Amino acid sequence: MDETFDVVVVGAGPAGGSAGLHCSRNGLKTLIIEEHAKVGEPVHCGECLSIYATKNTGVKLPEEVVSEHVKGVRVVFPDGTSSALNEDGYVLEKHLFEQWLSQQAVEAGAQLKLPARLEELQRKGGLWELKTTQGIVKSKILIDASGVASVVSRKLGLNERFRTVTGIQYELRDIPRDGYLDFYLWPRFAKHGYLWMIPKKDGRANVGLVTTDTNCAKKNTDLFVEKMGWKGKEKVKTFGGLIPCSGPLKRTFDEGLMIIGDAAGFTSPLFEGGSHLGLKSGEMAAQVAKAAVDGENFTREAFTPYEQKWKGEFPPYEKIVKGKDALYGFSDDELNFIGKSFPRNFDDFGRMQKTLFGLKVLLHNPSLYSRGFASAMHAFEYSQAKCYGW
Repeated sequence: MDETFDVVVVGAGPAGGSAGLHCSRNGLKTLIIEEHAKVGEPVHCGECLSIYATKNTGVKLPEEVVSEHVKGVRVVFPDGTSSALNEDGYVLEKHLFEQWLSQQAVEAGAQLKLPARLEELQRKGGLWELKTTQGIVKSKILIDASGVASVVSRKLGLNERFRTVTGIQYELRDIPRDGYLDFYLWPRFAKHGYLWMIPKKDGRANVGLVTTDTNCAKKNTDLFVEKMGWKGKEKVKTFGGLIPCSGPLKRTFDEGLMIIGDAAGFTSPLFEGGSHLGLKSGEMAAQVAKAAVDGENFTREAFTPYEQKWKGEFPPYEKIVKGKDALYGFSDDELNFIGKSFPRNFDDFGRMQKTLFGLKVLLHNPSLYSRGFASAMHAFEYSQAKCYGW
């Protein structure tokens, strides 16, 4: 294999599939390379995607990739107090979704090579020369959609490594549910993180956690399962991995290059959802690639619009990461008071209600103000689907 493409996409996850699809629809000669033998495997994430996200990215999901329809997100505090945000969405069979998305790209004209791992790369004569496990390919543009590995950025030494958290989950059977995605802010089990129960069809559910405490991740997942009364439930599988958590890389583009999705550090800062951001950044990259090819301009300046696009569209990461860090610094008692002061349903949480809520919490514990309470509450707000939360 020694062909020249307009675009080579490294990785066939949501970001890579989206980039490949949109590049092909834009008439670009596109190749997607994926290191695994099968797209979508192994599954790494919680598998959630909001209806808002599908509308925002133009994705029309076939029912066969949907595991469960859900009606919103519920946050559960250490004492069991909870508040819900009603916004419809899906729990996906993520491997089927990624396979469907890459097939859409192929039907639009993209080529898909797997397993094909990127081993070496260099830019010379205005082209990328890529050595893969399936041979040499050349490309005018390279799009890094390699997930948390951020392969291209790492091989080029383009950025410092982003911080990550560890995610681990079980797929369990016969787990009770009522149509919500449940996220638990329980620091005793998930240091600087959270836990979840994500319902799937046939009584299955993803149950797991994200934490900075890698060494205790599995033990604390087991303790959480036991606490919830699910210890005897059938375990279908265990999966997970590392998740970027410190915000976007400093450099997400260069000459003939764009970095998208998790590879760029695009995850929702509080609850680390990445599919919505991956799909959208893939679409943005394809738009910029089309303009570069049409203008036969592959200089670094030609890819500046990519950064302008995502910075203009995505949430203010630095502020949200600061708020997340503040939230995870609160004690159980402080989280419980915040939870009790929240409305049980965020749908009616207007400006006046937010002001009264803030006053109530700060009058009860004024020290929270200097410890980032306002930033923490903004991080909560940016977890909504319309802010790329899921």
